[in-house]
Amino acid sequence: MDVFSRTFLPAATEAGLAVQTATRHMPVFRRCVGSGDATILVSRCSRPDRPAAGEYLLLLTHRCLVVTQQTRVLHRLRLHLNTELRELSNVTWSPDPRLQAVELAATAIDGIRERFLIRTRHPKQVWQLDALLNHAFRTRLRAPRERLVASIAAASAAPRPTSLRPAVVR
Repeated sequence: MDVFSRTFLPAATEAGLAVQTATRHMPVFRRCVGSGDATILVSRCSRPDRPAAGEYLLLLTHRCLVVTQQTRVLHRLRLHLNTELRELSNVTWSPDPRLQAVELAATAIDGIRERFLIRTRHPKQVWQLDALLNHAFRTRLRAPRERLVASIAAASAAPRPTSLRPAVVR
């Protein structure tokens, strides 16, 4: 069993998803996520700007964010969003323990701002979700800093060790 399968089912169970729902969405997620990518979060979510659009299921791994949509009438599955975390910009989330929800917003690479509302069953889960999102987006995606390994001027100006100096032949 690969890493994705080992981590997806426990995360889905922790989110309170029925086994049928998890297995129904699994083929769509499998096409989008590599077998070695571990699941951080699986959760039902909605879109605050489109409440009648149907149900969404959000999958967050160490490398990507995948959101599927199930239509209300025919219950068909559609891939709504599939993007790597490094391609997302302006990622924000606002935990609200009174509403028992976290609103996640990010701008995709095509410039469209996506907003999702993730509801929890208990106010303490709001802070657990906040910590998961912090781990996924803030601690893993630090801005790449320029690293200076060596410079040519520093190498030529530094004195050479005596053991590496050529011997003088007379």
